[in-house]
Amino acid sequence: MVFSSLTFLQCFLPLCLLAYFLVPKAWRNGVLFLFSLLFYAWGEPVYVVLMLFSTALDYTCGQMVERHREQRGAKIALLVSLCVNLGLLGVFKYSGFFIGAVNSLFGTAISQPNLPLPIGISFYTFQTMSYTIDVYRGEARAQKNIINFGAYVTLFPQLIAGPIVRYQTVADELEHRDCTADLFADGVKRFACGVGKKVLLANNIGLLWEAASAQAAPTVLTAWLGVIAYGFQIYFDFSGYSDMAIGLGRMLGFRFLENFNYPFLADSITDFWRRWHISMGTWFRDYVYIPLGGNKGGLAKQLRNIAIVWLLTGFWHGASWNFVL
Repeated sequence: MVFSSLTFLQCFLPLCLLAYFLVPKAWRNGVLFLFSLLFYAWGEPVYVVLMLFSTALDYTCGQMVERHREQRGAKIALLVSLCVNLGLLGVFKYSGFFIGAVNSLFGTAISQPNLPLPIGISFYTFQTMSYTIDVYRGEARAQKNIINFGAYVTLFPQLIAGPIVRYQTVADELEHRDCTADLFADGVKRFACGVGKKVLLANNIGLLWEAASAQAAPTVLTAWLGVIAYGFQIYFDFSGYSDMAIGLGRMLGFRFLENFNYPFLADSITDFWRRWHISMGTWFRDYVYIPLGGNKGGLAKQLRNIAIVWLLTGFWHGASWNFVL
């Protein structure tokens, strides 16, 4: 179910908002949890069990880290969370790629599982991992209420295409949030802007890219128009979904961080990197680049750390050699 579909706009969203605002505030996270599960089950009726498993696992690991802080048990709980989450992501997203690489290199004939990729697994895996890591670091308190935690993991506005919402940025709002008329109106405006980007711009610019890429021997002008159209299609599609997610969040009382900051106005590659898919870039910066040492320890180590982040970023986007390269 995509945000711009009539099913979502005319059925799911009105029913969700009606139920959300009719119940007492103490029940709103429960309503949000149930509607988020329904939203996910609409496209992935089987893999909703996998999401519930991840929710229960990381909730338990967070409690163990909090209970055994400064003890060996906290580190064990953290490692269990990281290994299981990365293991699930590896099995469903990367097992076919690695088995294919082994078959190609060694001439083996290991059968590939060809498992369907669970929708949004890259996003909610990173979110649940960030929760456990932040609790371990002492940057967030463990969530005591599993319904509240489940609402965070399954939060439907950003479940499918981000932004990656880290627990510490919404921890207070999970417990106490007020949705004022101004915030709701601002959310509607932002959501409408995102729908416009997706439906009016991305979808139509994509037609130009399809026409250019379908030509066997395009002219130079056609090729350039196709490349530019592809870039803008990607941007308006992705930033449009981010706008819709941020708008939906505000309608529900959440203030998600920005995910795009006019990247095509950047004046350097570094500036572009900081403006594009901000939630992913900051996630890799805070959980990979800085723990590896960042820019400390000399130029060689800095370049190594940057290369590792780039490799993981590319691989996160897709399990194929072009993403690795």
